[in-house]
Amino acid sequence: MSALRAAGLPASSLGFLARRVDAPRALTALNPEQPYMLASTTKLVTSLAALDLLGENYRWRTFAYAKGDIADERLDGDLLIVGGGDARLSSDDLLAWFRQIQSQGLREIGGNIVLDRFAFRLTPTDHANTPLPEPSRPHHVWPDALTLDEGLLRVEVVPTAKGRNELRMSPPLAGVQIVDRLSTAGGCTAHAEMSAPGGPLKLIVSGASSPACGVQQLQFVPLSHAEFTTRAVAGLWQRAGGKLGGHVLDHSQFAGSAVRQRDADGELEMPFSTHRSDALALVMHDINKTSNNLGARNLMLSLAPGFPFESATLADARGRVQRWLLAQGIGSGDLEIDNGSGLSRTERGKPRAMVELLCKAWRGTSAKAFVDSLPIAGVDGTLQHRMQDGPAAGHAFLKTGTLQDVRALAGYVRARSGKVYAVAAMLNHPDAATGTPVLDALIEWIAKNG
Repeated sequence: MSALRAAGLPASSLGFLARRVDAPRALTALNPEQPYMLASTTKLVTSLAALDLLGENYRWRTFAYAKGDIADERLDGDLLIVGGGDARLSSDDLLAWFRQIQSQGLREIGGNIVLDRFAFRLTPTDHANTPLPEPSRPHHVWPDALTLDEGLLRVEVVPTAKGRNELRMSPPLAGVQIVDRLSTAGGCTAHAEMSAPGGPLKLIVSGASSPACGVQQLQFVPLSHAEFTTRAVAGLWQRAGGKLGGHVLDHSQFAGSAVRQRDADGELEMPFSTHRSDALALVMHDINKTSNNLGARNLMLSLAPGFPFESATLADARGRVQRWLLAQGIGSGDLEIDNGSGLSRTERGKPRAMVELLCKAWRGTSAKAFVDSLPIAGVDGTLQHRMQDGPAAGHAFLKTGTLQDVRALAGYVRARSGKVYAVAAMLNHPDAATGTPVLDALIEWIAKNG
């Protein structure tokens, strides 16, 4: 409370509750029944629902269907790639998978590569409460059933012995010309942008980069998921050594969905090849340690009933999570989840309800996988540089939450006494940035006195 007064924030802006995971009585609380914006502590609800509904070994699958006959390693038809919501699918993964497909006996495609992203069915209103994506804000990109590198283009500016710079683009985007407008003098200010739509796409690298700068790493989100993935697939299939007679096309040009492929007899068709993601436990580790919004939003959609064989809608996913919360004993209105990431300002919750959920999770069968996914105070993730020298360092396992007017923490604290406390703390105020020391002081107090 001293820290709160020092920050000049009213008591009404802060809500928290801490209690032992094995006892019903609160150690300390303030405004525990007041709903606050959760920010990224929302990801805890998404993670716990996924562990219970999908299981920690769940894997997302991306399918490839050969739509035609294969002879002498040549497909007389199209290769259909069906996205399954794998938010961590990378260009390295795709390149390795394409090489595997070629080792299975398919090196040349006579027709097109057709990309199907109908496993998610989203509308503009689904994004109404979240920030618009911008090239410089990759953490705001919207979910998609077939993403690659989270839509992030990486550009390396590498000095050469001749005094010039070599520009490398990853992943390779077919049909994109690299334009070097760099000066070799005047500092290390290289930056990249994509040319305006309407003509041939150009990656323009400007600014300055002298040999003394070393390798400069640039990254931004230049295109929509659909266009980015389409161009990257073309470049990666070629890099893998494959031949393509046609083009890479997005499935939106065709009628219907290819998620349930059937043969001429009406039987479900077996894919020619399948790429499997990492298990949910590892994906969740990335989501919570680094606060990965796209991963959380794809995970939320994956909870829709019938996914991936039926197109997931956000409304269906919300409904299933709400039913799951009720089954956990969390009342209607106690925790409101929109897209599962915390980017939405409609995602609100009461500190008491979050702590109840955390206490139940501590006793659950996936408790270790869940706790292992949380940032550790003073050690890693989004808490690496916080609470480094006090009693909470190495003993507080907490998800952070940050919006312009929100700071939040939720998770577990192992006190010096050896007792473990579940804690949830949310601060909502226009000057919330000044409240970070307030939340840290609370966690340090629990670690010392609990």
